[in-house]
Amino acid sequence: LPLQWSRGKMPNISSVTEFLLLAFADTRELQLLHFALFLGIYLAALLGNGLILSAIACYHCLRTPMYFFLLNLALLDLGCISTTLPKAMANALWDTRAISYQGCVAQVFFLVFLFVAEYSLLTVMAYDRYVAICKPLHYGSLLGSRACAQMAAAAWGSGFLTAVLHTSNTFSLPLCQGNAVDQFFCEIPQILKLSISDAYLREVGPLVFTVSLGCGCFVFIVLSYVQIFRAVLRMPSCQGRHKAFSTCLPHLAVVSLFVSTAVFAYLKPPSISSLSLDLVVALLYSVLPPAVNPLIYSMRNQELKNAVRKLFPYILL
Repeated sequence: LPLQWSRGKMPNISSVTEFLLLAFADTRELQLLHFALFLGIYLAALLGNGLILSAIACYHCLRTPMYFFLLNLALLDLGCISTTLPKAMANALWDTRAISYQGCVAQVFFLVFLFVAEYSLLTVMAYDRYVAICKPLHYGSLLGSRACAQMAAAAWGSGFLTAVLHTSNTFSLPLCQGNAVDQFFCEIPQILKLSISDAYLREVGPLVFTVSLGCGCFVFIVLSYVQIFRAVLRMPSCQGRHKAFSTCLPHLAVVSLFVSTAVFAYLKPPSISSLSLDLVVALLYSVLPPAVNPLIYSMRNQELKNAVRKLFPYILL
């Protein structure tokens, strides 16, 4: 059997072969119920994001910068939810809590990579909406195919760089608090809890970089939407205002959902923290956005709904 130990003992770092994830339930019936629930959410996310990918890839009328970035967002959402839920479903189905050391490293790397890349992409999408509404005559020159590809590559690249920094730094720390992770997937704060008391100070450098990037993106998004709302409110036509809002509100809703759940997860007061609350909050920020983003974008987007209907005529939207 793999070596396990309780917290408080000082293991050798080389003996860490697996981590124990937090279980959702103790009884077999509840474990199977959680498996069925996660399977339904996962299939819904695969279907929603898959439809968006298929529609954008197959229809030339959707070959615009906005839909190119939406295609990248759907890819990132599929990656995010596929990093956490399949392992959680497998553990619930097979009544186990274990994840290998390599599997834990992979989860941390891909979570940081995909979340930072998605946040960076949402910033790029805010710029796209700003140019489309505030500088429509320059839209073609500012957001040509080359510029769009470079901005998307920058978003993915920022995620990759951040993931390399955090993952390499986190798993270079010596562990002395056991191998039980108080979450249903591996995440950096939970791994740092297992390290020696002052080792987390080595995470300050990557953390400052990430916080600076996050704050910069947030300020850019806010300033972009201030200009967008000012331009929309000056439009003389009600139809023009409605069309502008219909393209901006889905993006604003996705940004709000992404930021609010992540901020609450990592900045909530310690006084209200508990295992059950942490579990629910982790579900909200890691599972909810990838599952509902396709619904948010398709509700007010008639072009996208028409493309999906033509591609899959038996799907009701």
